[in-house]
Amino acid sequence: MNNKEDEKIQAFLKQAIPPIERQLDRDLWPDMLRRLDHRTSAVPWFDWALVALLVVALLISPRTIAVLLYHL
Repeated sequence: MNNKEDEKIQAFLKQAIPPIERQLDRDLWPDMLRRLDHRTSAVPWFDWALVALLVVALLISPRTIAVLLYHL
């Protein structure tokens, strides 16, 4: 390619791709704080089911406590 073709490609790309704005229109930190305040810490039912299964398994076979602690 020669310089003329390069200039045509550059002109086409400048026309096709709009310039990027470097500044934000507003501050995002208050929105982030609002989202963090509204976040709930509800535990899904399957997490409780897994905890119940673990407790039952530990009650049935207490030797699994050592195995569980080893893997933690």
